[in-house]
Amino acid sequence: MSKHLLTSLSLLALLTGCSSTPPEAVKAEAPVQKAAPPKSVLYVTNERAGTLTMINAETLEPFGTLELGKRPRGIVASTDRSRLYVALSGSPIAGPGVDESKLPPPDKGADGIGEVDTAAGTLLRVLRAGSDPEGVALSHDGSQVFIANEDTGQVSIVQVADGTVSQSFKVGDEPEGISVTPDGSQVWVTSEDAGAVYVIDLAAKRVVTSIEVGARPRSIAFLPDGTRAYIPAENEAILTVIDTKTLAVRKKIALGEGMRPMGTAMSPDGTQLYVSTGRSKMVLIVDTATDAVVGQIEAGQRPWGIAVSADGKTLYTANGPSNDVSVIDVATRTVTKKIPAGDGPWGVALVTRP
Repeated sequence: MSKHLLTSLSLLALLTGCSSTPPEAVKAEAPVQKAAPPKSVLYVTNERAGTLTMINAETLEPFGTLELGKRPRGIVASTDRSRLYVALSGSPIAGPGVDESKLPPPDKGADGIGEVDTAAGTLLRVLRAGSDPEGVALSHDGSQVFIANEDTGQVSIVQVADGTVSQSFKVGDEPEGISVTPDGSQVWVTSEDAGAVYVIDLAAKRVVTSIEVGARPRSIAFLPDGTRAYIPAENEAILTVIDTKTLAVRKKIALGEGMRPMGTAMSPDGTQLYVSTGRSKMVLIVDTATDAVVGQIEAGQRPWGIAVSADGKTLYTANGPSNDVSVIDVATRTVTKKIPAGDGPWGVALVTRP
């Protein structure tokens, strides 16, 4: 073999990546292992960005963003912490005073409930859940998702196993806040238009009553023992307290001039209720023993979604206009940090694993 041919063959081996080592002797690269999520994670839905921001609740630093779809708002975690369910809507954003006739038509193909795997940080699927989902709640066993369908005035029940809508209930127009009672027997949903909360008996499969709670009710919180429910009415600056056994109004708490109550979060021991106030910038503290407002904290720009830590020491609020999340120390009643989120943070859910 000529020297010229040997040189050509050597050059060819370099260009093609050939080696004198037999293929079976090449050691395979170890697969890259994806880091496990932090033990405690705060999930934030970003309505304008269509994303989910993931924040390490121990270091208070964002560590990931997940694309979800259009207008993610309501969010709830499963009892076993393995899944998140997020309301997605193709209806255009329409704030107060907006002429909806001039908005683009809704994209009904974008309506649904996003199911997120919390361990993998991935969107598993989008469940079809009726028109314009806004609020979302989950049965205690994780088998059913309850959805407030805003533009049709309905509540839909979706079976998680096969993603089908098994039943729908007619409630007042513009339903938003939706929660399951602590004993799992009822679903409560607020109607902004009717100024009422509707009670659905799951065993009887029917709406059993509606209770007047004031203009534009937004959310629902229950005492841990399920004996009382608290519903804020944004346009009247009141908080209605309902006896869940008799379904009678127990009290209406005046929250103060200029307050715009929105989201609610109950402390783990049930002694305090925290109420976000949107454009009023505050979080109000309600003593549930006396049903009186005992304090307030300036949280940020239009705090809406609100969550409390498992030990009851920390609050988190989603601040839409400033695209961040406030971290609030309950003992000192101060904001200790603001964490960047996506565009238009709306809802928050805190998931802490054992």
